Amino acid sequence: MFTFSLQKSLFTFAFFALMTTTSYASKSIEEKTETYNPVPSIMHHISDSHEWHFWGEGENSFTIALPIILYTNTLHVFMSSEFHHNEDGHHVVENKGNKFVNFHGKIYLLNNGELTAQFDEHHHVTNATIPLDVSITKNVASMLIGLILLLLLFVVSGLKAKKNNGAPSGLLSFLEPLVLFVRDDIVKPNIGKNYNKFLPYLLTLFFFILINNLLGLLPGSANVTGNIAITLVLSFITLIVTNLSGNKSYWGHIFNPPGVPLALMPIMIPIEIVGIFTKPFALMIRLFANISAGHIIILSLISLIFMAQSGLGDVAAWSLSPVAVVFVLFMDLIEVLVAFLQAYIFTLLTSLFIGLATVEHH
Repeated sequence: MFTFSLQKSLFTFAFFALMTTTSYASKSIEEKTETYNPVPSIMHHISDSHEWHFWGEGENSFTIALPIILYTNTLHVFMSSEFHHNEDGHHVVENKGNKFVNFHGKIYLLNNGELTAQFDEHHHVTNATIPLDVSITKNVASMLIGLILLLLLFVVSGLKAKKNNGAPSGLLSFLEPLVLFVRDDIVKPNIGKNYNKFLPYLLTLFFFILINNLLGLLPGSANVTGNIAITLVLSFITLIVTNLSGNKSYWGHIFNPPGVPLALMPIMIPIEIVGIFTKPFALMIRLFANISAGHIIILSLISLIFMAQSGLGDVAAWSLSPVAVVFVLFMDLIEVLVAFLQAYIFTLLTSLFIGLATVEHH
C-alpha cells in the first residue's frame, strides 16, 4: 500500500511538472526578452507566506487565502485576499481604521496619516511599525494538516490495535514497526532503563518531522521542516528537555571536568558550556539545510526547462523536459529516503543527548 502511494505521488509530481512546463513553453519566444530567473520562484516556495499559492499568475493562478491575525492596540482578523494593490503597486488593506502593507511576506502597520509605504536605500519600510503577527501562515496551515493526519493515523491504529488479537494488518502493520523501531533501536539503547519517561516526546518528535518531511514533497506544499524557525523551536525543546533532565554527574562534567588540571579549568569550563548550545544548534542546522537543499535542487531542475525555453526556444525546452523530469523523479525518490533519514537522525541525536545527561556513572 505504501509503495503504491509513493509511486502515485511521484507520477503526480511528474505530471504536475510536465503540465507546468507545457504551459510555460506554449508562450511565444517574442514574449521573452531575457533569460528566465528561477531564484524568486524558488525562494518564494521555500519561504513562508500569508497565502497558499499553488500555480499560475494573475487571474489564472490558484491561491488559497489564509487568515491574517494581527494585534496592535486592538485585534485585527481578516483574510489575506483582502490585500489589494494601491496606486504604488503595494499590497495594502485597511482594517478598523488602521492601514497595513504586506511587503515581501512581512506585514507592517503604517503610521497615522500615511497613505503608502516609504523605503530607504536598503528597501526597509521607514514609516511603519511591525505589529504582533500570529497569523495562520502556509507553514502553520501545513503543520495543522500534519497534526490532523497524525491524529487520524494513530487514533484509527490505536482502536484497531485494541480489537486486533492476531498479527497487525493494514495501516497498523506499517505504523507498529516504526513505533517499535523508535522505541527499541533509537530510544532504549541511548537512554537506558529510564527511557519510558522520554518515549512520548521522542515518538512525537520522530513522527512530526517525518509527516512534515513527506508532506513537503507534494507539489505546491509548504516547506515546514526546511524553515529554520521550525527547526529552531524543535532544537530549543530538545535543549530544555536535555538540561532539565541532567543529573549531578552531567553538570559535574560541565563545571568540574574530571581529569582536567586546575590550570586548564578556565578554558575547559567555557568550552563545556558552549557545548550545551552547539549540540541543539547542530540539530537545527542539519534538518533545515538538508530539507531546504532538496527543495532547491528539485525546483532548480524544473527551472532548467524554463531557462532553456527563454534562452534557446521551444525546441530546447521540449528536448530538455524529459531529462529534467527524470532527474526530478530521481531526486524525489532520494528525498523520500531523506525524509525518513532526517527524522531518524534528529530523534537519534536527541535520544543520545538525553542519555548523556541522565546516565549514572559508577
